[in-house]
Amino acid sequence: MDSTIIVAFISLVGTLIGSLGGIVVSGKLTAYRIGQLEQRVAEHNNFARRMPVIEEQIKVINHRLSDLESGGDHHEN
Repeated sequence: MDSTIIVAFISLVGTLIGSLGGIVVSGKLTAYRIGQLEQRVAEHNNFARRMPVIEEQIKVINHRLSDLESGGDHHEN
């Protein structure tokens, strides 16, 4: 066998291994980042679901404060 053919074959094998390794590492990194984004989206969705409840509670608290500041004449228990 000619030495140039052997060198070309070794270069081909090295290139294939390097390319496949890069694809695998890139795929793992992409999967990791997608997982992180999914967690952040889940946290945001949880926050978005709770906001209307919190807003309603703030309205009630503000109303009670207004009643207390005005002497509490509006509601008798």
